[in-house]
Amino acid sequence: MPATANTTDETTSEFWLYGYGEDHRGTPEAPGRVVTLIERSYWEKLTDHHDSAPDKVWGVAYRIMPEKVSEVKAYLDIREINGYSIHYTPFHPADGSTPMKTLVYIGTPDNEQFVGPQDPQKLAQHILSSQGPSGLNKDYLYGLDTALNELSPDSGDHHVNDLARRVRALEHSVNGTAA
Repeated sequence: MPATANTTDETTSEFWLYGYGEDHRGTPEAPGRVVTLIERSYWEKLTDHHDSAPDKVWGVAYRIMPEKVSEVKAYLDIREINGYSIHYTPFHPADGSTPMKTLVYIGTPDNEQFVGPQDPQKLAQHILSSQGPSGLNKDYLYGLDTALNELSPDSGDHHVNDLARRVRALEHSVNGTAA
């Protein structure tokens, strides 16, 4: 679902959280790679190996039950506070239903874990070799690629799909099988 929609007031009992990834796919000594949303104005200053950023960002809006809103916000503020800023943005469901306001954490360039654009092949090699408390970094990437492709007929992400293809090819070459 694209992250572009109308939303409810922050003080209402209905609370939506925009999700697009997960953490813990590496260790401090060998950090994995995960997706991070950044401001378009910052992306435009970077030299990326992909010639354009998509107009839409696809993800999932999670409805948080009113009695859990404070607990969820407190947890996320602790988890995401280092290098992320809090935004409320419109979320347009792919099915065309009424847009809603969602909380989203946007990465900031001063996050010490933010590495910016990397050569796709080197990034694929890094992902293949990374593992952390939540599992293998390649499994995170494969799951993300599958999830993005299943959201809507238009929802795939070229960068994520390219990385998944590269990691699978590396994995097959390491295991001695054809990709």
